[in-house]
Amino acid sequence: MKATLSQRLGQNLTMTPHLLQAIGLLQLDAIRLEQEVRRVLDSNPMLEACEDDPVDGAEDCIEIDAEGPIGHAFERTAILADGESDDIFARLPAGESTDMRLNLLEQLALRGLAEDDLALAALILDHVADSGYLEVAPEHLADAARTAGLAAERIEAVRHLLMRCEPEGIGARDVRECLAVQLAELREPTPGRSLARRIIEGHLELLASHDPLRMAKALNIEPEQAAEAMAVVLRLDPRPGARLARSADAVVPDVRIEPGRRGWRVVLNRRCTPRIRIDPISEQLLDRCDRQPGTDTLRELLQQARWFARGLCTRHETLLKVVAAIVEHQQAFLRTGAGAMAPLTLKQIADAVGVHESTVSRITTGKYVQTPFGTFELKRFFAVRLEGAEVSGPAVQSMVRKLIETEAPSAPLPDDAIVVLLARQGVRIARRTVAKYRDIMGIAPARERQRRGRSLACAH
Repeated sequence: MKATLSQRLGQNLTMTPHLLQAIGLLQLDAIRLEQEVRRVLDSNPMLEACEDDPVDGAEDCIEIDAEGPIGHAFERTAILADGESDDIFARLPAGESTDMRLNLLEQLALRGLAEDDLALAALILDHVADSGYLEVAPEHLADAARTAGLAAERIEAVRHLLMRCEPEGIGARDVRECLAVQLAELREPTPGRSLARRIIEGHLELLASHDPLRMAKALNIEPEQAAEAMAVVLRLDPRPGARLARSADAVVPDVRIEPGRRGWRVVLNRRCTPRIRIDPISEQLLDRCDRQPGTDTLRELLQQARWFARGLCTRHETLLKVVAAIVEHQQAFLRTGAGAMAPLTLKQIADAVGVHESTVSRITTGKYVQTPFGTFELKRFFAVRLEGAEVSGPAVQSMVRKLIETEAPSAPLPDDAIVVLLARQGVRIARRTVAKYRDIMGIAPARERQRRGRSLACAH
């Protein structure tokens, strides 16, 4: 084989430690970012935490004009020093005390619940004990609703929707109601389900004995059937609120979207976007030493500190700009809720901000934003366009739910009928897509909904 010499022209991106660090900071969530900042502060004496607000606050807030053209929003705006901004993040209690309410209200908001009904849900949650059960009488809750200017007659409807959220059973009046809701919401085929319902309705006291023979005698069935049904009930959670309280990973929003002077305002949560700075005294001393022997290590630490501080600043600024661009595209959602969420791609936001799609993907992973309709992961705003539809997946879910909620109990809508009704509204999706969305929202098939309707009619 003869060796030859050739030239080839090309471009290559060198992944320097500085660049790798900046990319890594983009994709860290709030908890891991805090850990990384603490690690760097402990290992680099040239850096110090910056507890006070920046002088101009420029990187903290962006104003978006609701009437302006898309893409205009990136002139950074300072948070006012006179207290007008009133950062509510500072008032959030530490820990997970708000997690249950935020999580459940978010689920209800995604189901297209009206603002008044969301306010009722929040009122109900204010009267729910740590176990998950409603701890006040119906008349007390009705009085509280009227005092707040809400429709007391809607309480039961909203409470039943709340009980169907994850974890099921929150807001139940007693253990029977709690377990019955969880049993009804089981999505997979469950042998022994009908017998389990009979146990919940009339024989819970026998369940504590764990004796299938006694249960079989009470239900007039075989012991094997009783054991199977008892196992189904025992898998349910009689204290769903305690399960939420055990969750140590409450979502704290990285960014807040709130009404502004001319439209919307995007504000960084200072608790999730830590600030650092170069120690000015150490930096001045090194400048005076001017290459004296023994200072090489300190100069290397100073350079690393500058890289890290710059990467952290880039992360905060990129997060703020990306959320501002999302707001510009999703203003209908911010006004009316999940049903108006527009289709959006990473490329659209990348083009608006002037970065690569991978940067948008990294900065939106594991980051959360607080909106007037609840707290959402930023990834949720990137819904692919459905076949033949000019609306997003969450919006279609909301449309499916509204159709089912307005159906006649005696004649619930099958998936095929929902497909036809959506097509009349210009949304063309497959029957399997309707079934998938129905499963995601925890809605039973038409046949089971009809059976439940008959059971309720007989009970009344």
